[in-house]
Parts: sequence; C-alpha cells; structure tokens
Amino acid sequence: MSTLPPLARVPLLVLGLLSLLTGVFAGLARLGVEVPALAAVHAGNHAALMICAFFGTVISLERAVALGGLWPYAGPAAAGTGGVLLLAGGPLVAAQLLFLLAAATLFGGGVVVVRRQLALFTVMLAVGAACWLLGSLVWWNTGKVHAAVPLWLAFLVLTIAGERLELTRFLPARPSAAPSFVAVSALILAGAVLAAWEEDLGHGLFAAGVLAMAAWLLTFDIARHNARQQGLTRFIAVCLLSGYVWLAFGALAALGGGLAPAHPLHDITMHAIALGFVFSMVFGHAAIIFPAVLKVKIPYHPAFYVPLALLHASLALRVAGSLLELPALRSWGGIANALTLAVFIATMVVSVIRGGRPPARRRRNPVPGTPVRSAVKPSGNPAP
Repeated sequence: MSTLPPLARVPLLVLGLLSLLTGVFAGLARLGVEVPALAAVHAGNHAALMICAFFGTVISLERAVALGGLWPYAGPAAAGTGGVLLLAGGPLVAAQLLFLLAAATLFGGGVVVVRRQLALFTVMLAVGAACWLLGSLVWWNTGKVHAAVPLWLAFLVLTIAGERLELTRFLPARPSAAPSFVAVSALILAGAVLAAWEEDLGHGLFAAGVLAMAAWLLTFDIARHNARQQGLTRFIAVCLLSGYVWLAFGALAALGGGLAPAHPLHDITMHAIALGFVFSMVFGHAAIIFPAVLKVKIPYHPAFYVPLALLHASLALRVAGSLLELPALRSWGGIANALTLAVFIATMVVSVIRGGRPPARRRRNPVPGTPVRSAVKPSGNPAP
C-alpha cells in the first residue's frame, strides 16, 4: 500500500508548528503581554489555533502514518492549511470548513480502525474524533469559539484516555476497569454535547466527567507500574502521572465555573487541562511519536526532565497568579510557559542530532577475555 514518505510529512508538521507558535503568542496577548501584531489579532482564535490547527494536525498525522495509504493525510493537510488560512486573515468560513474536513477525515480513519479491530479503545478513538467534528460544527454554526471548547477538550481527553486504555491489557484483569471507563466517558461526552445548548448544566457534567477520568487514569493506567522502571519508561510514566494530577486540578476548577469565558477560574481550567495534562502527554510520548512519524532517532537522555519540570513550575506560577489575583504574576507564568515549549523543542532537536550520529566505536580488549564497556549507556527499554 502506497503512503506518504517520511520526508514529505515534514511540511505537514511545519504547518502545525506555525499554528503552535502563533497560538502561543496569541495566548500571551490575552494575558496582556506585548506580542507581534500578527499574533495579537488572533487572540480570539487562541483555542482554535492550538486545538484544531496544532493538535488536529499532529494527531491526524500520527493516525495517518498508522493507517497507511494516502487518503488519511488529507486530515493533517486540511488542519494545517486551515491554521495557515486563519493566520493569513483568509475567510473564517473557509478555515472552519478545512477544520471540518480534517476532523471528518480523522473520524473516517477511526471508523476504518474499528472495522479492522472492534475493541473499546478503538471505539473511543473514533468517539474522540467525532467530538472534534461536532465542536467544529458548533463553532461554524454559532461563530463562538467558547461554545466549541467543551467538545474540543473532550476530543483531546478521550483520545488520550482511549490510547491509555489500550495498554491496560498488559495488567492483570480488573473487571471494573472497562465498565467504569465507559460510564466516565459517557459523562464527559454528554456534558460536552449538552453544553452547546444548556451551558451551565453541560459544563457541570463535563467537569464531573473529567474529574472522574483523572481518577480512573490514576487508578487503572499502567503508568503507576512503569514509574518503578528506569530510563524512558520511567520518564513517560512520570509525565503521565503528573499530567493526570493537572487534569484533576483543571476539572476541579471547571466545577467551580471555570469553563465560562469570563470566570476568574477560566485561565486555570483551560491551561491545567490543555497545558498541564495534554502537553505532559506530548512531552512523554515525543520520543516515540516523532521517530514513528518522521523516521528519526530520539535516544532518551535525563535532560528530558528539564522541560517537564519547567512546564509544571511555570504552570504553577500562572495558577498562583490567577488565584492570588496578581495579573503580573500570571503573565510571567504565561511567558514561562512559552519559554518551556521552546526548551522542549530545542531538547527534541538536539536529541534528533544525537540520534543521527554514528554509534561510538568500541575499544579493543586490552586483554583477551576482558569485557568491553559500551561507550554509550543503555537508555532503558522504551514503553508506552
């Protein structure tokens, strides 16, 4: 089956990164930070740039690689192009239609996977894509980004949770895991859909579902076991577990009314979930996803913990600024968030360069029978 070669996937990733860059600056503009005019004018499109244009591109690209063939790449191409069109000041409806096409393609890919392998986790991945599609339809119909946010967040939360669910098969069977997962996911989905018509009730149900999902992940995910391992396996587990704590924190803020755009807890709710939870997942899985998508090597290094620590520290600073009603402190936290993403990208680039170097040559044994120590220490067994 023909597919897009790795080098041809790079432009699609670049389109997503352009939206990430502008979306980050647009977010800073919302905090009152002086940013380039191009980013400032898109402050109102911050959520669309980050979720539809960036995460939509990256998730669709990863799924296209896994599916094989050429048609799934219409998803990341449409999402990335929609982001660029939004940045260029093109017709809003055209960008919205491109995001709808991207979401529909991802959903179509999810249906194909379900037909190949009918399982709860494959169904949940398709449901997650459907949330992106429904949220984009709500945005297109109402013209209000905030009306689509619960469904867009459901897209991210259910997609990640569905992928984690797949890995519970490596643990001893626990009869309550699957039924409770279905119940929690149904609560998230019901709240996200209802929020488009009955905002207060929908937000409350959605927040309760997200809090329950955080508890489910902390209870059932294999990350609790992998945290006792070494190398990349342990790093991923630390990313996951810390992300689940932020997910619970964001859900608590949402229960306090934080999903409403003008609420004092809104910034905490959105960024505890989208930064603390989602980007913790990105940081943890980058060393697996990028090699699969771009066919590059990213060897594990303890320096991976640096951007992770900066992410949590900068987000804690931002949250403190909101809780203490100190706008300057919140702004500094937002700036530190942006710098953290830059450090993460730089860390990945350096790791790719390291991965591309030829392995160090082994020294000759000075005495026959004397073992030779490798110049490169093992990094640990990669694991989900």
